[in-house]
Amino acid sequence: MTSTVIAGGGTAGLALALALGARGHRVRVLERSEPPPDGPVVTSAELWERPSLPQAGHDHILNALGVRVLRSHAPAVLDALLAEGARLADLTAAAPPGPAEPGDEELVTLLVRRSVLDLVLHRAARALPRVSVSHRTTVTGVLTAPSGPTARRVTGVVTDGGERIPAGLVVDASGRRSGSRSWLAAAGFPAAGDLTGPSRLHAFGRFYRLHDPAGPPPGPLNRANAAGGVWDHYSAVLHPADNGVFAVTFGALPGDRAMAALRSPAAFTAACRLSPYLAAWVDEDAARPLGPVRAIAMPPNILRGAGPGRQRPVAGLLRAGDAACVTDPMFGRGLSLALAHAFRLAELIGEDPVADEWLGLAAADLADRVLRPWYELGVHDSRLRAGRWRAAAGAPPVTEPDPPVPPVPGPLWDTALAAAAGDRAVWRGITRIGTSLAAPAEVFADPEFLARVRAAAPGAPAPAGPRPPTYAGLRRTIAAHAPDQEEG
Repeated sequence: MTSTVIAGGGTAGLALALALGARGHRVRVLERSEPPPDGPVVTSAELWERPSLPQAGHDHILNALGVRVLRSHAPAVLDALLAEGARLADLTAAAPPGPAEPGDEELVTLLVRRSVLDLVLHRAARALPRVSVSHRTTVTGVLTAPSGPTARRVTGVVTDGGERIPAGLVVDASGRRSGSRSWLAAAGFPAAGDLTGPSRLHAFGRFYRLHDPAGPPPGPLNRANAAGGVWDHYSAVLHPADNGVFAVTFGALPGDRAMAALRSPAAFTAACRLSPYLAAWVDEDAARPLGPVRAIAMPPNILRGAGPGRQRPVAGLLRAGDAACVTDPMFGRGLSLALAHAFRLAELIGEDPVADEWLGLAAADLADRVLRPWYELGVHDSRLRAGRWRAAAGAPPVTEPDPPVPPVPGPLWDTALAAAAGDRAVWRGITRIGTSLAAPAEVFADPEFLARVRAAAPGAPAPAGPRPPTYAGLRRTIAAHAPDQEEG
């Protein structure tokens, strides 16, 4: 059996190790961070220090695609997560009235922290007899050898400790920066261009724990698995997680100094109290903060190796998860796409892989089918949201020589969103897009769906509900509380 080295022990790397190890592969995962501490899962997850994976300390969503993947490929992992306090949220609780249809059972999300998910994956992978995980180990380069009369292939890796590890297959699961770019460049391989599209957004998030996790929630979840909303000038969304923990995340434009003051705990709390649906959750009688407010700049959307001048794949090397495709985290697709891509990649590798150029071409085709639609939607959605927020802030629009083509014409998409508020069939299609179960092109190609959308009354009023503060009012509130750097 060919051995596989996976560079990176995040969600994608661990999922791929689990999938390959279950097929009998000999797999070694090389991970930069410290190993997780022993002990109960939830406690160990909270103590696990991973400075090389800063995004792990932020809110994540395992949407319906991710749940489908776990149900199909790793049901024991899903069972373990549920046993450790994760919960499935039924999205149909927020659907308009109407009959249930086959497939509605897929419209669920898993309420769980990224750290708990990764720890359960870590322990499941390490329990397999032919899988090992080496921590405090960074891949710094690749080994190569001739392949045919003129080509070369990757045959292993070199670590920061000088270890030379031969492998029949190397998988870059090193995350957003995709270490394989520098490894291949240093080895003299031509660089393959990436497709990129900026996100243009920042986020500020904080975790809390309910004082009474078993009691009634402090406030309603107006979005079935979330509370809050995405407004015309900012977003403020709460996601419950496991064991009475929840996260609140604000989205804002970069460069907005007033909104940047959300780093202050007092300003963050004041903004929560002003934002619809959130005030009751952050009341000191309901919950306590679990740490500081964490800020993060949304990374650009990236599809690796798919840009102009696309090169033929390098034999012996594949990419998985964020090393293959990054989507704007503001839309909550990345974690589920990482799982989906990892398990599909394991199916492609098969029982006894031949790590030649064919496998690289097949992996590139897989990325086009599984990842490209979400990369393209991410580029479009990032641009659209940032454009709306810039207009609300009075900032000039960003001009682009080649703006992304909308996956669905804007007026048709807006009509569908309005129709989804009252038509369960349209709601179902829009929700399947939002949870990554179906790409927009697939949903809008359905004649029945299109007919229902076009039959909707044009210009239907938005559903009634609490409205957010004005942009000016929000900025004033944040500025008024920013000097106070201490809270609870």
